Amino acid sequence: MGGLFFTANVGMSEERLPSAELMWRQLLIEAQALGLPTKFLQAVPASFVRFEFDDLHSYAAEYHLGEHRMVLSRTLSFNGAGTTLRPLGRLTHTEISTLYHELFHAYLDYLVTAAETSPEAVSHPVLVFARAQQGCHYGAVLITPVVQRSSETEERFLSERESWEALNETWAVFVGWVVWNQLELSGQRGPSIQQPGKSQEEWVSRLKAADREGNLRGYYEPEDPGERAVARKRYLAPASRLLGQEATVIMKDIMEFSPALLVRAKGVLSGTGQGVERYDRCR
Repeated sequence: MGGLFFTANVGMSEERLPSAELMWRQLLIEAQALGLPTKFLQAVPASFVRFEFDDLHSYAAEYHLGEHRMVLSRTLSFNGAGTTLRPLGRLTHTEISTLYHELFHAYLDYLVTAAETSPEAVSHPVLVFARAQQGCHYGAVLITPVVQRSSETEERFLSERESWEALNETWAVFVGWVVWNQLELSGQRGPSIQQPGKSQEEWVSRLKAADREGNLRGYYEPEDPGERAVARKRYLAPASRLLGQEATVIMKDIMEFSPALLVRAKGVLSGTGQGVERYDRCR
């Protein structure tokens, strides 16, 4: 079974498709076979993202906003050769969730690029909502200076770049969380979490726990060189975690949740007494 090609000169398919289009088509087919969401991937042109492999040490993958460049660890490549991605069916659930985390970055990057390229056109609703949340929820946040002590927090007023990165990472964390838990509970042939049953009940329970424990939160890299010398990344505190309305947009427009599961998830995230009170300036 072949992998997904990321180099520019890997040849053509039988239909003589350019390699980038062939790669994207394979990715969509394999993701659909695993029951994973592909609607948001279909919106991104096949040639938009440039994939590379490298010997990453700190992270499994990195997406460079604005450059449209995704760097994946060589360990994710077929036979470690750094030319093709292993078939999705042969990746671990963690590796697939990492890939989806980065693919979501690419999706938002594409929405921004499309809006900047055609400023006269109406921006995508997801981007409009994201920009609103960037200002009201991520413009001022609480961080945990010491990650291991999440109860100790400091307030930060973020720049345009910092707040956009904080939103990007928080939303991508949730996308990866959804994918990982879907794969863990449903597998390749198990009952879908979209249908009522034990898998869905367990998924809802896990969502409640993740929100209560403040796990659905991202980070940003400080712009100030002095602060960056102290900490390369600043992690948001549980109080600045993903908002319920943000999760709703992601679940509905990105993750393709069924109406019934969406209602259940919204009920969990809008409930009271769910962990640390949110630092929410969007009200």
